[in-house]
Amino acid sequence: MRSARSIAVFLGLTATGLLAEPPIPRLSPEFVINYPGGKQALLSNYKGKVVVLTFIFTTCPHCQAECQMLSKLNSELGPKGFQPLAVAVNPMSLMLVPDFVRDYRTNFPVGASEQGPALSYLQVSMVERWVVPQIVLIDRKGMIRAQSAPLGTEKLQEEAYLRQQIETLLHEEAPVTKRTAPVKKRPT
Repeated sequence: MRSARSIAVFLGLTATGLLAEPPIPRLSPEFVINYPGGKQALLSNYKGKVVVLTFIFTTCPHCQAECQMLSKLNSELGPKGFQPLAVAVNPMSLMLVPDFVRDYRTNFPVGASEQGPALSYLQVSMVERWVVPQIVLIDRKGMIRAQSAPLGTEKLQEEAYLRQQIETLLHEEAPVTKRTAPVKKRPT
């Protein structure tokens, strides 16, 4: 009887969308990344680049390995328009980020966020079980093209697979930005 109730709850959560994975592709919502020293950056500042946004715990061995791999990919693909970003979401993460950057020699921005905004960005319910790293792949136009499932997606942690996905997106056309004609002064 107990397992029948558990199955009914699970099916109910799935039917209401609480456990459903968010649709892909979709427009990346805005996200604020906090940096030590009170600085902030908006995710939209990186539009035009291929972004891998990784939500991490600074104490997680898988997250540490992911960031080391992203540093390697950044060295190789950064000049072509690739931009990795990491956001620590563990308690007191803003205080832990400087040591994490030093210890794991990341060569890309690592910031912090509270878990609530991170889960909202990922479209993961606060009651849902989730793991880190949570990896989001965003194209040059600001569309989320791949995202970890709440319980993780191993292939997004594999260097060869992630490299292939990034390189594919790097070859896609960059968004066209509107250029305004210079304003000419009228003769007086």
